[in-house]
Amino acid sequence: MAEASLSNEEENYVRMSLLLTGISPRGVRALFDREFAPICLYASLKKEFNKLNELKMQHIISQPQWNLLFTKSPGKHRNLTDIVPPYCGYDRLPTTETTPAADLSRIKYYRNYLAHLDEGKIDTEFFNTAWTDITDAIDRLEGQIMKRECDQLKTKPLDPTNQEIIMDIKRSNDEIKQLKGSLESLRLSHLKMERSQDEVKKSHALLQEQVANCQQDTVPWNIRGKLLQVKL
Repeated sequence: MAEASLSNEEENYVRMSLLLTGISPRGVRALFDREFAPICLYASLKKEFNKLNELKMQHIISQPQWNLLFTKSPGKHRNLTDIVPPYCGYDRLPTTETTPAADLSRIKYYRNYLAHLDEGKIDTEFFNTAWTDITDAIDRLEGQIMKRECDQLKTKPLDPTNQEIIMDIKRSNDEIKQLKGSLESLRLSHLKMERSQDEVKKSHALLQEQVANCQQDTVPWNIRGKLLQVKL
């Protein structure tokens, strides 16, 4: 599949996906390993058993994760460390703060943003801003080696597999649009049918009213006509 088949916005989406799913987790793992050195991880988890149990009761840690006594997600292990949370909390994008907690929030924010995109496209202005924000966070978490990997990812040609992924996304989005169009047509048809039924009901009610009035009138219609002529 030729690379030219992808627009710039679609390439931006692919590169951002690779950055957030392939590189940034390693930066987060580096911070995790510093906070919980692998050699003493079990002891750390055992020491923080009460906190872990509280997270389990809140359904933040699932049963399979509890069984493993280990979690890789920054959204869960952040409660077990002395890292100071960012000023804006973990669920908003930090502005100028560059602490480890703020960098975790940056990565989390952009991952959520990517997950909720309706189409596999990212405009170039947002892409450049987000890319700098994410890669600077990775640099602070892990160092220059991983930062250089990020810089290479931003410009290197995409391989056919990555392009096929975005084309699959495009096809899926087209199918979703068609389904939405069909649902909208069905909705409009249903509304028209309801209006027609209302009009039929009104006509029926009017006819019943006219019949009732006729039944209450004891003078036959032909005689009533003659009486009207006499009066005239």
